[in-house]
Amino acid sequence: MVNDSPLKLVVFDCDGTLVDSQYNIISCMDRAFEESGLIPPEGRAVRSIIGLNLDQAIHELMEDKEDFDLLARLVESYRQAFKAQRLSADHHEPLFEGVREILEQLEADGVLMGVATGKSMRGLKAVIEQHGLEKYFITLQTPDHNPGKPHPQMLEKAMDMAGVGPENTLMIGDTSFDMMLAKNAGSTAVGITWGYHDRDILIGSGADHLIDNFAPLPGLLAGLGR
Repeated sequence: MVNDSPLKLVVFDCDGTLVDSQYNIISCMDRAFEESGLIPPEGRAVRSIIGLNLDQAIHELMEDKEDFDLLARLVESYRQAFKAQRLSADHHEPLFEGVREILEQLEADGVLMGVATGKSMRGLKAVIEQHGLEKYFITLQTPDHNPGKPHPQMLEKAMDMAGVGPENTLMIGDTSFDMMLAKNAGSTAVGITWGYHDRDILIGSGADHLIDNFAPLPGLLAGLGR
């Protein structure tokens, strides 16, 4: 059992950490670029920016980074493509292996949980509803009302809502943006190896720990605040 004094908080990224969403993201990005008469970016490039908020992500993929009218069109096209995709029969963002089990274990151990993601609040709530995860998270932080990662505000808000300090908080994610977010907020950064950035990138961006599955997570929590 995890020691429940003091309270401890685990904040998860969403895409690439809780759910495998790369198919939907890449297909919607392809459509957005094609509608503007552009060659879509390679899948590898799209995976590299998953985790940023949408404006940042598309800006990173554009060749002409000074064309802000184009940026606005691409963002709107992506949003419309994703909205249509979410309503289609083949829309699916499956949970990664072990996600539901670790959420159940942490809840039973009295650990507080939240999400900090580059997804919109609408997109995040759709994922949570799809998989029936509503009861697990006390705080949902998105770019709707926060700067994007790696700015620390999303994690700082999550800690404030939970009443937990950074010394007792784990940020878990699959990208360099998550690791830098954790470092900027003064919390512990845990990189997962089944997502969209590789081990070297995670380590180079500040990961305190790397895990290949969720089994080590309770042990990492037990060591917080000591």
